[in-house]
Formats: sequence, structure tokens, C-alpha cells
Amino acid sequence: MAGYPLDMSVAPEVTGFFDSCTNTITYVVKDPSSNSCAVIDSVMDINYAAGRITFENADEVIAHIRENGLSLEWLIETHVHADHLSGAPYIQEQLGGKIGISKNITLIQDTFGKVFNEGTDFQRDGSQFDVLFDDGDTYKIGTMDAFVITTPGHTPACMTHVIGDAAFVGDTLFMPDGGSARADFPGGDAGELYDSIQKILSLPDDMRLFICHDYGPNGRDIKWQTSVGDERKHNIHIGGGVTREAFIATRTARDATLDMPKLIIPSLQVNMRAGKMPPSDDDGNTFLKVPVNGL
Repeated sequence: MAGYPLDMSVAPEVTGFFDSCTNTITYVVKDPSSNSCAVIDSVMDINYAAGRITFENADEVIAHIRENGLSLEWLIETHVHADHLSGAPYIQEQLGGKIGISKNITLIQDTFGKVFNEGTDFQRDGSQFDVLFDDGDTYKIGTMDAFVITTPGHTPACMTHVIGDAAFVGDTLFMPDGGSARADFPGGDAGELYDSIQKILSLPDDMRLFICHDYGPNGRDIKWQTSVGDERKHNIHIGGGVTREAFIATRTARDATLDMPKLIIPSLQVNMRAGKMPPSDDDGNTFLKVPVNGL
């Protein structure tokens, strides 16, 4: 891909962990030439009705890393998720690593800082994260080179991370029979999403693509790995050379039928803080807000 340091000679070892409550896939991405690894899109468990936080999913990832003698270097967020809470700080406390996200997190923080009436104490500069990535930035996982591509449209802060012959696309694309991400959240844009998908589809056909969610359309088994070639040919929203105008029309009509994600209210408050809870009150109690008619 022009302008990016593409090297598909490296094939990272990718292990996926599926959370059936949120249909999220967390990835451990290992350098084949060392014990270094990254975690992409981790999950913290919440019983929303009971207001209870637990860490079963994150503990499974931690156990895998420890059992295989791996060294965690990065905790990557492909975007600010609206359907699950990030487990990155919990994993970082136990294993180290840097938490990274798009520099456009500041746009998310500004938008939802207002929605949740966070006040002036809430920093909107991305400082809750260790690293803010810009388009084309590179980083290392052991001996592997990784680089990031800005892919907004679902949210302004969406990024695709390309590591060797594998790309982690977040919510931008689903499996071919799942289509694409919604674009109706604040800051979302169906036209931008189309343009972002074209960036991904300009990668080589045999580039492995790893998606963040799968819902098993029509009752099929859950899957999370596809390829650029399969998406270009068979994706129900974008495959076969769909025009930008046709995609916008399809995406807009589809979005109008969708309910808000069940966990959007706690997820946004936590994830815009890099997976941390809002500050406790004077008695040490933590609360999440529910904005009435705010979303």
C-alpha cells in the first residue's frame, strides 16, 4: 500500500478470545521471532443491571500470556467501543505494556464529555492513554513492525493496525456476510466509512483481516478471520465494486433500523477514560451517569 511500510513476510501468531456477552473478539498478537506480544481490544465484564464489574475475560487473556511465557508490550484499542468496556488498565496493572489509541480520541472526549456532563475536571486531551497514534505511525512488537491507518466513519477515532500479514480492523468491517459498521453515532459518517474501507481493501488480497465483532448471521458458527480478497469480492455492503453513493444509501437505511448498543452508556464513560472508571466520590463510591434523551 503506497505510503505505508508494508512487509507481509512476517506472520504474527494470532490467538482470539470470544466474549459471548458482547460478541467481541480480543486478540493476543505474538511476534514469531520473540516472546513479545500485544493485546488488541480487551474486554472488562459488567453486569449492568447489578452494577457489578468482573474480569473473567481479561483473566483468560492474562492466563494465556503467562502460561506461554509472553511479554506484553502493547494494549491497543482500535477505537472507543460503544458495546463493551475495555479491560486494558486491569491487564496493564498485572502485565505492563502501553495503552494506545488514535489521537482523535480527543474528539470523542469532547463530544461525550458534554453528553455525560463531565465538567472541567475531565481531561479532553487523550492524556489517559499512554500513546496517541496518528495516520502512518509505526511501533514495534518485539522484532515486528506495526503501523496504523486512520479509518474513521464508525467513529472519528477508528484505526486499523497492520502487523506483518495481518490487519486488525476494529468495527470498520465485519465478516463478508456481516457487512460493515454502523455510522450513525455522534461523529460517524457513512461516506467516511466507505473511504476508510477502500483503504483497507487496497491492501494485498491475501492480507489476513481480524474483526472485532461477529454475530453469526443466519445461525452460522462465530468467525473472526477473513481476508482483503474475500471482503472485496463477497462483503454484502461493499463487495463487487459498490459505489460510494450506493453504500451510503444502504448504510443509512440500515442504521435507521438499529437500536443503541445495550452497553453504550457505561462503555463510553469508561472507554473514553482508557478503560478507567469515573472518579469516586468522597466516600469512595463510583457511579456511572445515564443521560436522559442525550444519545
